[in-house]
Amino acid sequence: MEIINRLKDSVSKLTDLPPLFFRLILAVGFYKPATMKLKNFEGIVEWFGSMEMPLPKLNAFLATGTEALGVILLLLGLATRLISIPLIIVMIVAIATVHLGNGFDAGNNGWEIPLYYILILFSLIVTGPGKFSIDNIIQSRSSKKD
Repeated sequence: MEIINRLKDSVSKLTDLPPLFFRLILAVGFYKPATMKLKNFEGIVEWFGSMEMPLPKLNAFLATGTEALGVILLLLGLATRLISIPLIIVMIVAIATVHLGNGFDAGNNGWEIPLYYILILFSLIVTGPGKFSIDNIIQSRSSKKD
């Protein structure tokens, strides 16, 4: 029983790492799609139009801006809960428009990876960005002022 308690105590010291790892892996995951959209914005507008997405230019702007801003904010741990909401919406739209018809499997460009992103983003909304974030620094400083 003592070994289990020591293990539990050791593992509990790692609670600040999962939100950091979640933010970093999401930032890496959103980086490539965001840069692809930024480099070929007009192509994205055309692609969105070809899928009969309403207001393709506006939707391309919103998706591109959300992903690019998401990369930065997730890396910094700034406004983490706030940016997670539109990122979830982007993932839901991606599932509905691109991935759903391909089934679940990521290897077939299915909705597996976007679903994982949604679950991780939801986790960040619930738990926050963790200790290693600008959000935490801001919260700590505002708590000290009170």
